[in-house]
Amino acid sequence: MKTEYIGLNFADIYRRRGEYHIENNKPYINGYEGAGRIVELGLAVIEHKIGSEILFVDVPFSNAEYVAVPEDKIIYLPKGINAKLAASIGLQGLTADFLAHDLGHHKEGDQVFISGISGGVGQILSQILISEGVSVFGSASADKKKAAALSFGVKEVFSSRENDWNAGLTGKFDAVYDGVGKTLNQSVSFLKNRGRVIFFGMAGGNPPQINLVELLAHSKSLLTGDLWDYLISFKEREQRSQRLFSYFLNNKIQISEPKIFLLAEGKKAHDYLEAGKNIGKVLLKP
Repeated sequence: MKTEYIGLNFADIYRRRGEYHIENNKPYINGYEGAGRIVELGLAVIEHKIGSEILFVDVPFSNAEYVAVPEDKIIYLPKGINAKLAASIGLQGLTADFLAHDLGHHKEGDQVFISGISGGVGQILSQILISEGVSVFGSASADKKKAAALSFGVKEVFSSRENDWNAGLTGKFDAVYDGVGKTLNQSVSFLKNRGRVIFFGMAGGNPPQINLVELLAHSKSLLTGDLWDYLISFKEREQRSQRLFSYFLNNKIQISEPKIFLLAEGKKAHDYLEAGKNIGKVLLKP
C-alpha cells in the first residue's frame, strides 16, 4: 500500500529507546500503523482490490512511503472514514474499544477515572464510556488539554502537575484507567472497595511495585492486557474496527485535530510527543 498518513505512538518511542522489540532490519525502520491505498497485489491475493482504502495497526516498517501489508492485517475503511481520521483513531481507538469492552465491562451509572484523559486513547475511551452511561473524570497536564476533555462531556478534569486534589478522590471510583504507569499506586487509592485498576501503558514511566496483600484486603483488582491477544484474525479486526468506526459515523465521538509532521521530520515528531505537547494524535505524512 501507499501510505497517506502514519500514526506515531508511544510504542514507537519505546522501540527507539530499545525498550520494545523492533523488527530486525538495517537500517532500522520504526512504525507499525498507517492508512492509505492498496497499489499492488501479491500473486496469490484474490480477495483484495487495487485502490481500496485501508488501515493497519500492527505492520512493521511503516515509517515509509510504501508498506507491504499481510492480508490478515488489513482493515477496510468504510465511507465517511478517510485516511487521516483512520490513522488518527486506528491503534488508539482499537485500544480504547478493547479496554472498555474486554476489560472494563461497566454498567450504567459507574464512576470512572482516566489518567492522561486528553491523549489519543483517553479522548476516545472517555467518549465510548460516556455514550454508555458512565460518568467519567480524569487528569491532564495543561489547561488546553483539560478544556478539550471537558468539551467531550467529561465531568471534571484535574491537573496532573498538582497533587492537592488526590486525597479528595480516595475511594471514589468503580474503575481507574491508568496509561501513565508511575501513577499506579495513586490509581489504586482512588478505587472503591471491589473496584479495579485497568493498566494499559507507561507514558509517564515504569509502574511501581504493587502491594497485592493490600489489594486483597479491599477486594481491589488490577487488570491488564495486550490488544494483540484479541486482534488475532482478519475477522476480529473487521468486527472491532466496524464497532469503533460506528461511534464516529454516528457522531458519538469527536477528536481533536491531529498534529501532522512530515515523515522527514520524525525527530521533531518524537520530541513533540515525548514532551507531552500533543492533544490527541501525532501523525507523520510522507
